[in-house]
Amino acid sequence: MKAKELRNQSNKELQKKLVDSRAKLAQLNVDYRTKEVKNVREIRSLKRTIARILTILSEQAKASQGEQS
Repeated sequence: MKAKELRNQSNKELQKKLVDSRAKLAQLNVDYRTKEVKNVREIRSLKRTIARILTILSEQAKASQGEQS
């Protein structure tokens, strides 16, 4: 998922997407260990999506902190 698409979502939507992505990553890791994964690159792209979400959430938190000061 692109960063532009993620930036347009609300904080709650990003939190939900983060939880869902982490659950999917855990399942993919189990499937990878049992050799049931057909597309190994999906794990890499999911990790990057999680990192993007965390970065955007961090930026939003810093921006809101700056406004409050």
